[in-house]
Formats: sequence, C-alpha cells, structure tokens
Amino acid sequence: MKVLVVGGGGREHALCWTIAGSPLVDKIWCAPGNAGIAQDAECVDINTNDIDKIVKFCIQKNVDLVVIGPEAPLVLGLADRLNEQGIKAFGPSAEAAMLEGSKGYMKDLCTRHNIPTAAYGRFSESGPAKAFIDVRGAPIVVKADGLAAGKGVIVCQTITEAHEAVDSMLTAAAFGNAGAEIVIEEFLEGVEASFFALVDGENALPLASAQDHKRVGDKDTGPNTGGMGAYSPAPAVTDEITNLVMDKIILPTVAGMKADGKPYHGVLYAGLMLTNQGPKLIEYNVRFGDPECQVLMTRLMSDLVPALIATCDGELKDFDLRWFDEAALTVVMASNGYPSAYEKGSVINGLEGAGKVAGTLIFHAGTGTGNNGEIVALGGRVLNVTANGSTIAEAQKRAYKAVDRIDWPGGFCRRDIGWQAI
Repeated sequence: MKVLVVGGGGREHALCWTIAGSPLVDKIWCAPGNAGIAQDAECVDINTNDIDKIVKFCIQKNVDLVVIGPEAPLVLGLADRLNEQGIKAFGPSAEAAMLEGSKGYMKDLCTRHNIPTAAYGRFSESGPAKAFIDVRGAPIVVKADGLAAGKGVIVCQTITEAHEAVDSMLTAAAFGNAGAEIVIEEFLEGVEASFFALVDGENALPLASAQDHKRVGDKDTGPNTGGMGAYSPAPAVTDEITNLVMDKIILPTVAGMKADGKPYHGVLYAGLMLTNQGPKLIEYNVRFGDPECQVLMTRLMSDLVPALIATCDGELKDFDLRWFDEAALTVVMASNGYPSAYEKGSVINGLEGAGKVAGTLIFHAGTGTGNNGEIVALGGRVLNVTANGSTIAEAQKRAYKAVDRIDWPGGFCRRDIGWQAI
C-alpha cells in the first residue's frame, strides 16, 4: 500500500521510520518532511496546512492511507477532505479535533460528561478574567484557548503574574487569535503523565505510557516549550492508574463525542495530573505527542500500520499491540534562544558518530540540507536523540553519550531528561 505522512518534525520522522518497516507498505511519502525523514521516505514540498495540495497529491498518487502528524491540518479539516475522496485518513474530523483546537470546548465537554478536570472559567475580556483570578487566588493557570504550538500555557505563582498573563493574551495578543479567548483554571498538584489511546469512534486501545518535559530548563524551570524530552514507560502510570484513566477519562470522552455527533477517530493524547484525588485531565491533544511519539515508536514491537487501519475502519474492539520491555528516552536538541527567537542555518556536525552509539536513533525535527550537503538547523526543536536501554537510566546514559558526540555550537539541550523516574 501507499502511505503519506503529513508533517516535518521529529514525531513525523519517528512515524515514517516505523511505517517504512511495515511489510504492508510499498511506498511512503512525507509532506514536507526534513533532512532526516528523507532517509526513510520521499519528501514532498507541500506545506502541512495546504489542504488542497495534499488532497490533490493523494488523488494523483493513489495514496491508500494518510497519517496526519500535526494538529493544525486536523483542525483545518484535512481528514474530512480526504475521507470525502475515499482516502483513509488517520486523524479526527475538524469537529472532533476541537478537543485540542479549543481548550474551552474540551473543558465544557468534561463538565457535560462528568470527566475529572480542574475547575475553570472561560473569558474573552480582561475585567471578568481578573475578577475570577482575584476570587480563586494563586497559583493559577492561564491558557490561550486555541492552538499555540504548546506555548500558550502560563502557570502563575501570584495574582499579579496571572493578571499580567491575562493582559498579554487578551490585550497584547501575545498568541494572536489563539489567545482571543482564554481559559483560567485551578492549579493541580501531583505527577504529570502523558496517556495515549487509539480510538475508532467507539472503542479505545491504550498505548504504552510516556512522560515528557515541557519546561525549557533543567529541573523543569523556565517557560513551557513544545517538549524538551521524554521517556517511556512512565513509572507513575501503573496498571491501576491505566484502568482508572480509561474508565473515568478516555472512555467517557469517546462516548461523549459519539453522543454529541462528533465521533473521534485517531490517537487521543491525554495530558494528565495524577493527584491525591485520582487522575485528572489537564488537556487533550488530537495527535501523537512530540517528543513522546519518538519513545513510543522505538518501543513498539507490533506493526503499526494494521493498528492505524483498524482505527480508521472502526475495528479496534479485539485489537492488541505488543511492546518491548526495554525503556526508551529521547533528548531534544534545540536552537539557541528557543522557545523565543532563534537563529536558522547553523551547521550540525557529528551526527554519523552519534548514531553509532549502541541502541540509539536520531530523529530529525527542524533540519534541512545546506548548499554543500551539510545538515543545517531550520527550526526551534531540531534533533531528537533517542535511545533504548534495559532501564530508563541506561537509556538516558546512551542518549547523552550520543548528544555529546554532536558538534553543534548553535544548539542546546536539557541535561536531566528522565530525572523524575531515575
């Protein structure tokens, strides 16, 4: 069969690497891809949000399955357009993608279907928002309602900080249209975890657990990012926790979406807080996490492609996936300055030597090819140095050994990925 993966980041490189290994796949493309993805798939110069061009390409090439990586094309309705043409699309409809496209919509769904989450309010004007903060107190969390590339969440330790966050979003438009409406919610205490499940509209299949590191600095300091590293499995997500999350959060969401006339197909990514009162939903994402996808794919023993097809076709009820017992850990290398302004075009050396570290893979994110064939940095998050090991500690040791072989003065990484588990 012929497969197109949409996206150009580390998540999509991991997906292309995994799908390319399936005996069911004869041809794989990636739009737009990157310098690393080009080793596993044929890259096509089409922007991820150019829905018309993607659909046209799929028709011309007789593509059988499209795996949509990022959230933006899902919210724009790419899956709907492909399904209209009879092309299987792994990813939810535009209506269902509002679980990530609008944090307010997601919170309202939780209220309607009794899904445990933080207390909240929705606001489009600063006065009522600040009054809500004054009543609730601090710490408190201020979120842009729409898509903000993982950066639209500000955890405020004081009321003053929270007021400033409101002004930055509603008055200064720090996140553009994504912050035209905001969600303010109580600060939850506990252990964060990432929970993934494949959903076919009615049934859900949990995947292996993972934990990411959102903050830019060591020991979880500094501003939020798209993710600076991840590991799997997450020790905090026990079998008991998995059952609770499925019963109290995932399955009620799947049933609620179906009842609302917006059946969900694709991977459902729940950001959780494991509190003393049990697991609570922080937010939903409607795609694989990045960089959690990288560690999941390296641990996956089963062929992913049949699972993707079963998800599209509503046939997950009796489906199962097998996972390697080994742990996996990935370290994100980012351009200096990220998540704020960063320079593009710096040359990256040493990748070949880094890739020779035992048990290590390097997934590319924001990379391109320079005039002389060298690998250059083009994005904020640029490389995902990923390693397996018998334990998380061993995977961490291998990943950083590979990181230290990479010669890239224009980049940096956290040095403590996996510290909570270790």
